[in-house]
Amino acid sequence: MSPLTARPLRVCLVASSQHPIREPFAGGLESQTHYLARELRRRGHQVSLYAAPGSDPALQARELTLDRFRPSAAASADVNAPPARWMTEHHAYLSLMLDLAGAGGDEVDVVHNNSLHHLPVAMARTLAVPVVTTLHTPPLPWLESAFHLSPDTPAVAVSETCRRMWAPRVRASVVRNGVDTERWRPGAGGGAALWSGRMTPEKAPHDAILACRRAGVPLRLVGPVSDPAYYDAMVRPLLGGDVEHLGHLSHVELVEVVGSASVALVTPRWEEPYGLVAAEAMACGTPVAAYDRGAVAEVVTPAAGVVVPADDVDALAAALPRAAALPRDRVRATAVRDCSLQRMVDEYEALYLSLAATRRPAA
Repeated sequence: MSPLTARPLRVCLVASSQHPIREPFAGGLESQTHYLARELRRRGHQVSLYAAPGSDPALQARELTLDRFRPSAAASADVNAPPARWMTEHHAYLSLMLDLAGAGGDEVDVVHNNSLHHLPVAMARTLAVPVVTTLHTPPLPWLESAFHLSPDTPAVAVSETCRRMWAPRVRASVVRNGVDTERWRPGAGGGAALWSGRMTPEKAPHDAILACRRAGVPLRLVGPVSDPAYYDAMVRPLLGGDVEHLGHLSHVELVEVVGSASVALVTPRWEEPYGLVAAEAMACGTPVAAYDRGAVAEVVTPAAGVVVPADDVDALAAALPRAAALPRDRVRATAVRDCSLQRMVDEYEALYLSLAATRRPAA
């Protein structure tokens, strides 16, 4: 525990049901959830994690069971019936929130909705304990609707940019994401450039390939193929020679690859709410060349990288040698100061403590 807390807090942490919370992580949301749960437990807090089946056994997660409910044939035949996946997720979160409401607040001090689902927000007022939701994405219609009907439900955004995206529909404070700067350790650099993340159009790894080819810089791509059609059309044809895709690596392997890179590329074609891959690279001392979109410039400061206009492949190519020339110790120091797991969890710990003091009777 930190000096903030006189006793362990009992935190119910609700994760996304889309992917298990385990390495190798499907994306930044799963990684951040793992960091948070593990560090809270290390500090002595009691964490009840609700997550997708197959999550890290060390987290002792309770499964958000996605196969318990099947609509009847008559219900499924309705012309307005939602997809089966939507219904199973709806049922899992509805079951969880009803269980928490029925417990009357005896088991937890605060519920942290770290998922993208709307029901923990919509049903927050039925609980005897406070519920806080972290906003990890640009606005989603279901979540906006829930907040519209529950305007007093606390929310935090992962960046100032993300907070502005949700305003004025949602009044949120900011707790910026963090990475474990002890696990993401400094590397020697000097190797090929790196791009890491999910292979999807909004992450645009093909732009990283084009920029590196124009700059004459070899590139390694790391990450899962989350959109096979995009990958086959836009990425696979560009592979070969000085560009290779290493696949979806374990954490140990990824740290080694990131730390050996001369520069990391971040190429969002969507309004990036934070940019965890940039923080991970910086923690390894690897400078970043990135598109200025979303919150990227909040993470990649001039001490740690070069930010160029969004979608400008030529500018990105020109930025690569400038970024690679930045002192790696200064890049690492920036990450330790601004992007650490300890700072993030300190802020969540303080938030939980303040919310736990405002418990209210269930409606």
